[in-house]
Amino acid sequence: MNRFIQLIQNCLTDVREIMPWDLEERLQEKPDLMILDVREPYEYDAMHIENSINVPRGILESACEWDYEETIPALVRAREQEIVVVCRSGYRSVLAANSMQVLGYKNVASLQTGLRGWNDYEQPLVDKDGNPVDLEAADDYFTAHLREDQRRPPDWVDEI
Repeated sequence: MNRFIQLIQNCLTDVREIMPWDLEERLQEKPDLMILDVREPYEYDAMHIENSINVPRGILESACEWDYEETIPALVRAREQEIVVVCRSGYRSVLAANSMQVLGYKNVASLQTGLRGWNDYEQPLVDKDGNPVDLEAADDYFTAHLREDQRRPPDWVDEI
C-alpha cells in the first residue's frame, strides 16, 4: 500500500517541477502564462498569485473537458499552452499536473514548494479583492496547524 508521499513520488517520474524563481522568470518572459491554482476556493480567496485561475483539485478533470457543469473553457483550450499548477505546498499540484498530462496537456509543470515557497521567496500574493497580502500574514497562514486528533498516535504501526 502506498502512502501519500509515495503517491507524489511516483507521479514525479512523469511530472516536471519548477522552483519559485523559475516561475518568477517565466512570468517576466510570458506575463500571460496560465497559473492554475488547485486549492479550495476558501484557500484561493485568502491569498493567491495575481491572475491565476482557481480550479479545485476535486473537479479538475471535469473542468478540463467540455460538457460538464465544471467546464472551464480557457482550461479546455489550453492543452498546448504552458501551464504551471500551484497549491499550498506542491503536493496537490503534482497530482493535478499528472492528471492533466494523462488528459493530453503537453506543457504542464508543478510549482515545487507551492505557494508556501513562493511566499518564502518573497513573491507577491493577493487576496480575493486583489489587495496585496502581507508576507508575515502569509507565513502564518502557510504554517501547519494540526489538531491533536490529526497527529500520529505514538503506538501507531504502519501496515504496508
